[in-house]
Amino acid sequence: MRQPGIIFDLDGTLVDSVYQHVAAWHSALLANGIAAAQWRIHRAIGMSGRLFLPKLLKDEGHCTSKPLIGRLERAHDDRFNVMIRQVIPLPGALQLLRQLKRRPVPFAIATSGDAKQTKRLLGRIVGLPSCPVITANEVASAKPAPDLFELAAGRLQKDPTECFVVGDSIWDVLAGRRMKASVVAVRTGGFDGHELQESGAYRVYADLLELSESLGQLGFPPESSK
Repeated sequence: MRQPGIIFDLDGTLVDSVYQHVAAWHSALLANGIAAAQWRIHRAIGMSGRLFLPKLLKDEGHCTSKPLIGRLERAHDDRFNVMIRQVIPLPGALQLLRQLKRRPVPFAIATSGDAKQTKRLLGRIVGLPSCPVITANEVASAKPAPDLFELAAGRLQKDPTECFVVGDSIWDVLAGRRMKASVVAVRTGGFDGHELQESGAYRVYADLLELSESLGQLGFPPESSK
């Protein structure tokens, strides 16, 4: 059996940025006269604004339109970009990626963010090992469509069934399962472990520290002692 590859989500999985996204969306909506509860916004993090905003606006009693969606997305990006300097790596992220590099296990990062924003977020992980990075600019559809993860599997020269997807939201789980990958979920994005498992996660871990200690459970050979 060939060595499997690992595809990581970014926000909420490798970097602690979920609540900055929630705050940026909440502020952008308020600036446009829309008072949406932050818990509703949090439930949608991991999807693009074009996917979750129409339903959110309808639920809050507002009409939706392409110009409004575009305006809200730009307002979110402006606010989030200011907050990026507050973002830090999640515990265990750098250690796990370095461990995979040593083994060696091929891995990639696939995110719903655009290329410019992603570059700044990855810059918050000082010492990040080199790997393929796939952003929303490169695919037609964002999560929960599997496009991002499928492209990442291709960059790793792996069949999707030979990959593990590691993410923090039900949208990561659904996207990974739709390409028939095994999905490993971490609770660092604020989703409940039972919900992640019910969505189709193969394993659920508290964080990347626990995942790094559990690679043997996923079938990865131990690190060489050489």
